[in-house]
Amino acid sequence: MMAQDLPDALALQPFEAHESNVRSYCRSFPTLFRRAKGTVLVDRAGREYLDFFAGAGTLAFGHNPDFIKERLIAYLEADGISHGLDLYTEAKAEFIDAFVRLVLRPRGLDYRLQFTGPTGANAVEAALKLARKFTGRSGVFAFSGGYHGLSLGSLAATANRGKRAAAGTGLHDVTFVPYPDGRMPAPDTLAWIERLFTDSHSGVELPAALIVETVQAEGGIHPAPVAWLQDLQTLAQRHGVLLIVDDIQVGCHRSGPFFSFERAGLRPDLVVLSKAISGYGLPMSLLLLRPELDIWQPGEHTGTFRGNQLAFVGGTAALERAAELGLAALVEQKGSRCRQWLQERVAPLDARLAVRGLGLIWGLDCAALPEGFASRVSARCFELGLVIETAGRQDAVLKLLPPLTTPDAQLDQGLAVIEQAVRDSLRG
Repeated sequence: MMAQDLPDALALQPFEAHESNVRSYCRSFPTLFRRAKGTVLVDRAGREYLDFFAGAGTLAFGHNPDFIKERLIAYLEADGISHGLDLYTEAKAEFIDAFVRLVLRPRGLDYRLQFTGPTGANAVEAALKLARKFTGRSGVFAFSGGYHGLSLGSLAATANRGKRAAAGTGLHDVTFVPYPDGRMPAPDTLAWIERLFTDSHSGVELPAALIVETVQAEGGIHPAPVAWLQDLQTLAQRHGVLLIVDDIQVGCHRSGPFFSFERAGLRPDLVVLSKAISGYGLPMSLLLLRPELDIWQPGEHTGTFRGNQLAFVGGTAALERAAELGLAALVEQKGSRCRQWLQERVAPLDARLAVRGLGLIWGLDCAALPEGFASRVSARCFELGLVIETAGRQDAVLKLLPPLTTPDAQLDQGLAVIEQAVRDSLRG
């Protein structure tokens, strides 16, 4: 009997019986998905779901965009290199050319490109390792609410106690400082860092680097103020501390411009990219570093899958299409549509609701309502045909991450589902 002919419980039984208990997202969306296109997921019964999760922001152009799929098929049919370690290949050359031509050069940026392992955590590990190697210092400053990955080095800079507890060992050499998320005045958070840097009795050594998300995503959708980001960069430069921007989730036009830090005019020492960089959900991560920081010896940081050729092909197509579409302006327009709907139609349903975000990453903060409210809204959205996740402390923030090219009609449809789900949840 085929999976599509089985009752729901039986169709999901192989996962329950054989897959590790570590699985997570499938618990929120318990159906057997079969195919997807654009902003729509389809399960085995043919039911359609709008996708406002988009692979945690990976699918900037939605599922199976034709302009990338056609290039991938042509590349495979021509027997293009599929695995290349760090060999010179045409696919990599074309990606590097497109990235320099379409991203770096127009912004006056001069970064070296380091291709790391396939996930964002791999690039974070490389950034931390290089910062320590370059400065000769071991410490790192990270921020409360920050999320940078779950490998041991990146986990050490991740603030979530639940995630950290799974390490089973000590997580060292990271000092956490307050992020400007409203719990403390933004200038005070900078004063805190300055005090730790300069006070000979602070008990904290000057670190190698500061690692920051300009918009905390997993932390609950908290965009940092522009002036705060600028002052943070100035502070780091004054003390010879490298600034690492983690743009894994909010880069690649998720916040509007290609880099999330462009709104503040920053020039970070190191930048970490992943998720949407391949355009198709193909594993790829990238570390950008100032040329003078490139003190690696050959082979000092490697990875078997640092040369995903299909990701290079998809990434080149994605960069070119983003330029053709004027994606930054498109994201701003669609983001404004989301903001208006959330602020004018959803937040007024209860005075305890709050809206935060920019570009096409938005959060509906439900922390002032009874615990679990945002999760109930997410579950109700799924019943109504919308896939949407939660974020932040106690998962109290409903997190909107639709594909960047979602048609306005589908955006409105998804926003209407959220509105209905909030109404239903408020009625209990």
